[in-house]
Amino acid sequence: MKLGIVGAGMIVHDVLSFLSQVNGIEITAICSRKSSYEKAKQLAIQAQIPLVYEDLEAMLEDDKVDAIYIGVPNDQHFALAKIALLAKKHVIVEKPFTSNHREALALAELAKQQDRIIYEAVSTHHLPNMLHLKADLPKLGEIRIVTLNYSQYSSRYDAFKQGIIAPAFDPNLSGGALMDLNIYNLNFVLNLFGEPINVEYFANVQKGIDTSGILVLDYPTFKCVCTGAKDCKAPLFNSIQGEKGSIIIQSSVSTLLNYQLIMNDGLRKQSSTQEGEILNYSEGKHRMYDVFVEFERIVRENDRAQALKMLELSVLSMKVQTEARIKAGIVFPADLKEVA
Repeated sequence: MKLGIVGAGMIVHDVLSFLSQVNGIEITAICSRKSSYEKAKQLAIQAQIPLVYEDLEAMLEDDKVDAIYIGVPNDQHFALAKIALLAKKHVIVEKPFTSNHREALALAELAKQQDRIIYEAVSTHHLPNMLHLKADLPKLGEIRIVTLNYSQYSSRYDAFKQGIIAPAFDPNLSGGALMDLNIYNLNFVLNLFGEPINVEYFANVQKGIDTSGILVLDYPTFKCVCTGAKDCKAPLFNSIQGEKGSIIIQSSVSTLLNYQLIMNDGLRKQSSTQEGEILNYSEGKHRMYDVFVEFERIVRENDRAQALKMLELSVLSMKVQTEARIKAGIVFPADLKEVA
C-alpha cells in the first residue's frame, strides 16, 4: 500500500513514530495546508517521505498514492475523506469519524458508490487485550453495570479559560470532551454491546463546548456510564460488572494496558481489586499499530465484509454521539450544514 498522509499536527507526529514498522505500508507523500507546509517538509525529512504537497487534489492525482490517512481537526474529516473517495483512494481517517451522523452516512454511501474502503482509526477496537477481553466477556454472566472513565486534565485547558481556544476545545472545529476522550469509551461499549436503547449526555459546558461530561447509555438488561473530562482528572478506573464476575481496567480503554478478571465465589458480598487474574496479551506495540496492520490487510485482501462491519460501527458511534451532543445543547456548525 502506497500511503499519503494528510496533516502535520501532533497526531501525525505520533502515527509517523511507528508507521514504518507496519509491513505492507510505504509512506509515499505528505500533504498539509500552506500555513503548516514547513512542518510537513520537516516531517518528510524526518520520516524519509519523498513527496510533499500543499494541495490535496494534486496529491490524489499522483499514482504513487493509493490510500490516504487523514489526521487533521475533526471538522475537516468529512470534506477531505469525500475528496479522497471521489479520487478513488482508500481512506483511513482519525477518530472521531466525522462531526455528526449525517456526514458518516454520506461517507459510507460514497465509499460504496466508489467501491473504496473507508476506515476509522480507533485504537480500542484493535488492541490485543480488547480482543481477548471480548472473548472473556461471557464468563461474567448477565451484565448489569458498566462504568468507564477517561479523565485527563488538558495541557490546553488553562489557556482555554483565558480565551485561547485550541482545536480540541473549539465547537467550530467539532471539538470537546465527548469527541476527544469519551469517544473511546463510547466505541468500547458499542463494540462489546451494540446500540443502546436510550442515550443521555450531562455535560459541563463552557464557551459552547463540553469540557467534561457524563454519557449514560441504557441497555435492556444493564446500565452504562461513560465519563470523559478535559478539565479535571482522577486515577483511571473502568469496570464491567456481571452476575458471575467483573472485569477491571485500570488504564484508559484507548490503550487497555491490561485487564483483571474477578469471578464471584458466591460467598462474599464484595470483591477486591487484589483478587482475580491480571491478563495482558499486549506485544508492546504503539496503541495505533494494529489499526494500520488491519487496514492494510483489509485493503490488500479486499475483505469487504470486515470493512463494512467496522464502518457500521463507526456510523453507529457517530449516531450516538450526535444524539448525545444535541440533547446536551452542543451544536457544531457542521450540524447546521447540508451534506452535499
